[in-house]
Amino acid sequence: MTIPDSQGWPLAGEENVKQKILFVCTHNAGRSQMAEGYTNARYGNRYDAFSAGTEPGTLNPHAVRAMAEIGIDISGHRQKDLSAFKGVEMDVLVAVCKGGRCPVFLWAMKVIHREFADPSRLADTDEEIMGGVHRIRDDICAWIDETFGVR
Repeated sequence: MTIPDSQGWPLAGEENVKQKILFVCTHNAGRSQMAEGYTNARYGNRYDAFSAGTEPGTLNPHAVRAMAEIGIDISGHRQKDLSAFKGVEMDVLVAVCKGGRCPVFLWAMKVIHREFADPSRLADTDEEIMGGVHRIRDDICAWIDETFGVR
């Protein structure tokens, strides 16, 4: 039996069973990749995080750099199509898309939609793009801490 925490989330680790989280965005290039990397690095003892996209693109190099700056290497991540997870049960699906159509995923026990800005829409100098990616990364990390870090 898993015991829910104060927010109603099952506490992984009570029976040494990790909860599975799938982060989804359109291109699986920035937001979902950062969320997967951060969750596994910070809470890997309690969660197995994955990411996918509805239209997978190319891994965003600015997201890779922003994560490396906080000691998390996502450079080896690859983009995955959401269909690769068809039939794979997940405890939580988190759609991190902003203003797009959220996917239907029938194999998740709980679905959360949390909008974050799309780093692929940032344009200007490298310094300004990185500033925007830092804000997005920090927003994602803070939300994950608040949502999944509570025991």
